[in-house]
Amino acid sequence: MKVLYIDDTENNRILVTRRLEKKGYCVITAESAEDGLALARTDNPDLILMDLGMPDIDGWNASRQLKADPKLRHIPVIALTAHAMQGDREKALEAGCDDYETKPFDFPRLFRKIEAHLAARPGTASP
Repeated sequence: MKVLYIDDTENNRILVTRRLEKKGYCVITAESAEDGLALARTDNPDLILMDLGMPDIDGWNASRQLKADPKLRHIPVIALTAHAMQGDREKALEAGCDDYETKPFDFPRLFRKIEAHLAARPGTASP
């Protein structure tokens, strides 16, 4: 399974990539939403982890663009963000995210969410 992780913070990309790779996932990363959208179109990931608070195009707008694209809308998007105020989860879901997870990372819970979304996709299974 291929996971695209879009986050402008390098340390987060390194940490999450290492943990996902230990679980058997192939991980591609992008440091901007623009780069992430391009990778989603060319690499066809099975799932996207999306930081919401990024400069230029934020994760909310990037998620809207993904879900508006008929070729990409089937890809589950999990918001992975420090935005944890009341209403932030709802705002992420309204933007098109399929799930929501806050930072700091709770890896066991994040892995359960990833596995659940991948298992729900037709013809897919865990790594």
